[in-house]
Amino acid sequence: MSLSNRYEFVLLYDVKDGNPNGDPDAGNLPRIDAETGMGLVTDVCIKRKIRNFVELTQAGKQQNKIFVREKSILNNMIDESHEQESVKEKAKVDQTEAAREWMCENYYDIRTFGAVMSTGKNAGQVRGPVQLTFSRSIDPVIASEHSITRVAVTTDKDADKQIKNSGDVVGTMGRKFTIPYGLYRCHGFISAHLSKHTGFDEEDLELLWQSLMQMFDHDRSASRGEMSARGLYVFKHDSELGNAPATKLLELIQVTKNNDAPARQFSDYTVSVDESLIPQGVVLDKKLD
Repeated sequence: MSLSNRYEFVLLYDVKDGNPNGDPDAGNLPRIDAETGMGLVTDVCIKRKIRNFVELTQAGKQQNKIFVREKSILNNMIDESHEQESVKEKAKVDQTEAAREWMCENYYDIRTFGAVMSTGKNAGQVRGPVQLTFSRSIDPVIASEHSITRVAVTTDKDADKQIKNSGDVVGTMGRKFTIPYGLYRCHGFISAHLSKHTGFDEEDLELLWQSLMQMFDHDRSASRGEMSARGLYVFKHDSELGNAPATKLLELIQVTKNNDAPARQFSDYTVSVDESLIPQGVVLDKKLD
């Protein structure tokens, strides 16, 4: 059953001694707004974590496969849709549309975020009902640079270079970038109208909420340090069209710093919302507070 309500949400998460989203064009430095110093995390980065969580927890479920995944060949999966008997039956009318419907039915991330599938045998394009913004840190962040070494080598030639007159082995030098602490804020939007075109339903929605709350717990790496979801605030409208402007609702979630010292933990901030200002026809669900 497709959605019958519009949603907006605020996701708060933090990083401690890690790099939440390195920029490959800048030597993997943490992404930072050059004018304000605020940290940035792309929407693509968060979608990747959601995809990974769904693939991890929904393995074996035909309807929750992931289209955009590591080492996948997209054209092969698009071509697969044209080989389905159900698609061949409908293909007498519109083969591309029939393939698009099959892809939506079988791939969670297509139903959720949409996809361009006009390559290969062509399964059209899908505009997903769930859209995310870039995440932005509450306060400016500073990237720390750390020198690191690697003692192990990959070739005999490299090993010879590391041997000094004293016989000591000197490791290969490298660099690592981290943010001491940053609290990030991401906004999300869910369209009931677009859900009808992809088949995104209430069950898919619950899986999305679960992913947002738990995805960091299953995405650990040395480079990302400690990352944790800290708040998920969902505004639910009692209609498909919506009962209030999204911007006005999102602004109700206020995050303030408790003192002037550099923030180093989540308790250095206070999250508040004046629920008396929530318009009629909208309810706030604090899924993680």
